[in-house]
Amino acid sequence: MTLGIIGCGKMGGALLGGILKSGTVVEDEVFVHDAYAPAVEEMVKTFKVNAAGSNANVIDSAETILLCVKPQTFPGMMEEIADAVGDRLLISIAAGITIDTIEAGTGGRHRIIRVMPNTPALVGRGASAYALGSSATAKDGALAEHLLASVGYVARVEESQIDAVTAVSGSGPAYFFQMVESLIAGGIEQGLDPLIARELAVHTAAGAAELLMRTGESPTTLRENVTSPNGTTFAALESFREANFDQIVRNAVKAAHDRSVELGAS
Repeated sequence: MTLGIIGCGKMGGALLGGILKSGTVVEDEVFVHDAYAPAVEEMVKTFKVNAAGSNANVIDSAETILLCVKPQTFPGMMEEIADAVGDRLLISIAAGITIDTIEAGTGGRHRIIRVMPNTPALVGRGASAYALGSSATAKDGALAEHLLASVGYVARVEESQIDAVTAVSGSGPAYFFQMVESLIAGGIEQGLDPLIARELAVHTAAGAAELLMRTGESPTTLRENVTSPNGTTFAALESFREANFDQIVRNAVKAAHDRSVELGAS
């Protein structure tokens, strides 16, 4: 297959790296472009792929195109490719940009798949979900799933669920990082050296996530396994309950979901 990438930022690079590693495509069959020329140069240098010269040239050169541009620059990108002929598979990772918007903005000639990835894809541990457009086929979905699986976990959802995906996994790494930040700060306040506090917090977070994945146990079970009656963990979790930690997290997910809906409407 031939692959195009419009948008040579971090997510575009993460996806390309994973896809090339999987062997789905070879370097000579990849064509890339970005409005920021140094980003194109870096991607070409790193992955030995082809600079297409323009967004329209990407469409002309490839059968499957990853649209990895930011939501605010998406309308301009669509104008550039609206007149491109042919029937292509366009896979968009732009938050808030609906399938209907992409279909209308690209002349309705292409098959569309909408994806919500997340930044851990940069280290091959992403969590992505995708939804098929009206003319996308089961084969298109299988291809998208194969490409996304090269950088982590992937699930198929209805487009109506993409805003919830955005709120859980798309924005979720930031919630996780905020928690680790607070854990580090708490350790420092209790007398730990800042570097040791950071390493303890980071390794604890990574180890807890790995334990959750490898055992297949529910987070509830694993939490209860760590919590002795009236012990240190119990005291900490009581503090969480007093601060209504559960509702704070649920409110954060709802806020992200609602904002995603707003972005899509605008």
